[in-house]
Amino acid sequence: MLNYVIRRLLYALPVLLGIVVVVFLLVRMIPGDPCKAMLGERATAEACEAFYEANGLNEPIPVQLGIYLGKLVRGDLGESIRFSRPVAQILVERLPMTIELAVAALFLATVVGVGLGVAAAMRHNTSVDVATMALANVGVSMPVFWLGLMLQYLFAVILKGTPLALPPSGRLSAGIRPRPFYEVWGWQVDLDTLTGDLMEFVANHFIFNSLITGQWAIAWDAIVHLILPAVALSTIPMAIIARITRSSLLEVLGADYVRTARAKGALERRVVARHALRNALLPVVTIGGLQLGLLLGGAVLTETVFNLAGVGRALVEAIFARDFAVVQGVTVVVASSYVLVNLAVDISYAYLDPRIRLE
Repeated sequence: MLNYVIRRLLYALPVLLGIVVVVFLLVRMIPGDPCKAMLGERATAEACEAFYEANGLNEPIPVQLGIYLGKLVRGDLGESIRFSRPVAQILVERLPMTIELAVAALFLATVVGVGLGVAAAMRHNTSVDVATMALANVGVSMPVFWLGLMLQYLFAVILKGTPLALPPSGRLSAGIRPRPFYEVWGWQVDLDTLTGDLMEFVANHFIFNSLITGQWAIAWDAIVHLILPAVALSTIPMAIIARITRSSLLEVLGADYVRTARAKGALERRVVARHALRNALLPVVTIGGLQLGLLLGGAVLTETVFNLAGVGRALVEAIFARDFAVVQGVTVVVASSYVLVNLAVDISYAYLDPRIRLE
């Protein structure tokens, strides 16, 4: 298994290199001048020349690419033109929000989607099946930004003042911020080092940080703020997972070993849970892994509607500002997450299907 993991990681290196090169070239093909975007349309030629010199944009494209790849090998994602800060620090601040949102959305999508898919397969060609698939089609077709606005209107306006009311936006209530775990535990951390960045990255996962430090009120506040955006973001993957689960389970339920289990007198629920569902989950795991990668890089609309400072909004803002380093850094991180998620999916196959372990 270790050799397999190492081999997959080595195969991923050319993919990541190709993504970096393509993105590097594409961002420089975007219409517009970074100098004009940052300094304004009235920036003089002398000011723009100094701007290009300071940010290394006056070199030929191949030279710029070579410099960037050299920094990337050393773990340096560059410095933001817009904020004059290392891109790594921006990701440390923004990425935890997106990870929390993506994981929560995928959890909801998986739990509800698998449940709906199993119910539809167990009652094939009945009203339950038809209603479930109709609901899945609505979920796939519903725009995320529209659903987000409707959820805000329902739970923050109509239900305001009731126990069902939920906050319409933001990550935490005003004036609340959890104490980092290293501060609570009395650790001395230099935030200007790599170790400090890693500690800050973990601490910026507000729910996890609050749970491990016993800050229960803040953890609950963060969870409550995450409910509406997670529901809005989960609708499309939920519908996809429900349809995949239904079709996969229907195929497995017709297999010989399932008919044998039924012939031995096993209860239908036991047949489905112990014999059919586990094998039917292989394509669901694949879809779930792909959806997690999409959620990490594609939560732009949800983050905008719910005013969440995640990596998706940072990417869009960087594109408009012609902030090349941030666009490239976010793309590298999202692409790397795709590779790691796909690797985790492949490893999970060995657990779900013993035949894969034997191969």
